[in-house]
Amino acid sequence: MNTRLLLSAAVLAAALIPAMALAQTPDVPYSYGMKLDVAKVISMTEPTPKRCKVVTAEMTYQDSAGQIKTVNYQKLDSVCETQN
Repeated sequence: MNTRLLLSAAVLAAALIPAMALAQTPDVPYSYGMKLDVAKVISMTEPTPKRCKVVTAEMTYQDSAGQIKTVNYQKLDSVCETQN
């Protein structure tokens, strides 16, 4: 009985290790000069206002260690490109 329980615990632990490696860290606000270790961009999102203004955009990426991270940054909305 103890062998079966121990084996089950080992299998469960082995299954959870990769999931923990890909666990997402909390959002971090970008500051000028901040070093980013971006191995792969997963997504980039921003709100879509009706008029030109500064918005908070978000980039989710995977670093070279396999960690999923999100950074928030300020930018002019894409609407500004078409408005004078």
